[in-house]
Amino acid sequence: MRIITGIYKGRHFEVPRTFKARPTTDFAKENLFNVLRAYVDFEDTTALDLFGGTGSISLELLSRGCRRVMTIEKDRRHFAFIQQCQRALGDEAWTPMCGDALRFIERCGESFDLVFADPPYALPELGELPDRVMQSALLKEGGLFVLEHGKNYDFSNRPDFVEHRAYGSVNFSFFRKQNAVC
Repeated sequence: MRIITGIYKGRHFEVPRTFKARPTTDFAKENLFNVLRAYVDFEDTTALDLFGGTGSISLELLSRGCRRVMTIEKDRRHFAFIQQCQRALGDEAWTPMCGDALRFIERCGESFDLVFADPPYALPELGELPDRVMQSALLKEGGLFVLEHGKNYDFSNRPDFVEHRAYGSVNFSFFRKQNAVC
């Protein structure tokens, strides 16, 4: 796994072959971040990476200068790998946490500018994630939620839906938390 661009560009981390996680391909990741540049000023952004997996997205967010990145990963081996990457970088802006992302959504009182979720495509609750995130306190008003998912999901009828991008078998749906109307 390599970091595509930013201050850590070119850094490599060897992902153990025994991992169950499906890392976002470099092609999809590069295109995702090209799209995100239109929505996010990374240097002013706090980000949450739900279902952290290998930490690949978190590493890219950090490399692009996000002020704070929190990564949630349930699998203890994957979490240990993320911690290893964090120690190798020594970046104080990164906070990895071992825990269940679905519970974290319900319980977290902190809000972020950007929330990214790359759940297992077979997760039964995947289709509910936009509702869960948008109804929680996770996302600041005007914040962006990006969900990576398989081709069988279409969220385009949601009022908070912004756009959909597909790169091979990798799909991203973008949602914007609406500002509260007084």
